[in-house]
Amino acid sequence: MGSRGLDSSSSQMKQSNLSHYDDSGDARMVDVSRKAETRRTASAHAFVRIKPSVLRRLPENPKGNPLEVARFAGMQAAKRTSELIPMCHPLMLSHIDVRVSVEKNGVRVVSSAGLNGPTGVEMEALTAVTVAALTVYDMVKALDKSIEIQDIYLLEKTGGKSGDFHR
Repeated sequence: MGSRGLDSSSSQMKQSNLSHYDDSGDARMVDVSRKAETRRTASAHAFVRIKPSVLRRLPENPKGNPLEVARFAGMQAAKRTSELIPMCHPLMLSHIDVRVSVEKNGVRVVSSAGLNGPTGVEMEALTAVTVAALTVYDMVKALDKSIEIQDIYLLEKTGGKSGDFHR
């Protein structure tokens, strides 16, 4: 049994399926030094549900343009993912983009990230949309406390040993 109190069957399952566990069942950062550098990309999605009456007031926000601030916050967050998620490697991103659009019932956030390297950028794409969505909330919360952040998920990823994924 690992130091985290997992029973042996749970520990064995995690060890065989997840690379973030050592032979004792303890969490560890994966050594990617022997992995080939390949082109890797990822995109992610989030939705911020906001009342239509509040959406109409976005251009009047006294804090500034919430959509543009959210875009920048998402890009900044992607670059700092390894500071937030303990087992993520610091990555030298070659690309990060966050798109924010107003829709009938809220704000849709989509990110894309890329690099040439030994590990993927899924966490960076997911961190970007999450922090962008939180930023929209922060900038609009004075107008509506019932805002909901929903549907945070990976849209796709390419490259690496596990291959491509498309939702």
